[in-house]
Amino acid sequence: MGEPQFDARTGSFATSMVLNGTTMKLRWRTELRDALELVLLPGLAAILPWRWCFPVFKRLARLRCLYREPCEAALQQARSRGWAGVDEAHWLWERRLVTLVDHADHYLGLWRSDAWMPKHLRVEGVWPAPGHGVLLLTFHWGAGYWGLRHAAAQGLRPHALVASLASQAFQGRTVMSWYARSRNAHVARTLGSATIDVAQHLKQVIRALRDNHSLLGVVDVPADAAQASMPIELLGMQARVPRGLLRLAVDSQVPVVVYVTGLDTRSGRRFLRIKTLGIYTEVTDLATRVFGELAQLIAEDAPAWHFWGIAERFFRAPAAVDRS
Repeated sequence: MGEPQFDARTGSFATSMVLNGTTMKLRWRTELRDALELVLLPGLAAILPWRWCFPVFKRLARLRCLYREPCEAALQQARSRGWAGVDEAHWLWERRLVTLVDHADHYLGLWRSDAWMPKHLRVEGVWPAPGHGVLLLTFHWGAGYWGLRHAAAQGLRPHALVASLASQAFQGRTVMSWYARSRNAHVARTLGSATIDVAQHLKQVIRALRDNHSLLGVVDVPADAAQASMPIELLGMQARVPRGLLRLAVDSQVPVVVYVTGLDTRSGRRFLRIKTLGIYTEVTDLATRVFGELAQLIAEDAPAWHFWGIAERFFRAPAAVDRS
């Protein structure tokens, strides 16, 4: 075919080289940032005692460049809905800190035994007895790993429902893709049960409940990520949330348990709250109760909700609100 020719009129050959160079530069910058924010900094938790590591994390969370884009997007969305408070600098600091600790728990959990929990985890409530089918629900709030670890230590072996890793968000991001896969594998090892990609294996979800197995799902995902959704009121605003898992709980008549794992940003200690909601016969009633729990959590600690940055996928466009 011969060598490519440079077109002096369009500059196409030179432009292509510049674009390729720019693309590679952006790709490397993204990979390096992911390596820093998902591996190197949170990985300090694996090598430092937690009493030393957490003060380091509190200082790192003061860096505006850390998790900058997602945290600033979260602040903008929370501000537009009246949930950023009056001290936005502190709001951002806490958002960065919770994000950092949530990632750090992946490495902390790999290197700490169950003996770590009595020293650093306060538990409120009790888990259901193992051996019976139950639906465990939680939210993208706080830092959730040690709730999983505590459930497993009490003999529960639920199948965790996970999102597909084939989404556009992971394309061209090698470090992030590795981290997500490693984290899902860690969840499966912790619980002693295989995870289920709910988008690809819905029949496995239904079969698991019919076979009296337990499931664990993070229920506050955007409605556009599910096949069926329903309207609810959340934080005084109209929102849409997925209906499928709640419908399945009602149809299968399995008890529902809501749990959350939070972080005390002053001490670094965690708290686990477990609430048994029981069996429901109406999806609307169950959704109201479940998302009422989320509303209370956000009202208690708004920056700890990880999904502020995509709040527009939950809520209708906000009117101007002032909660100061």
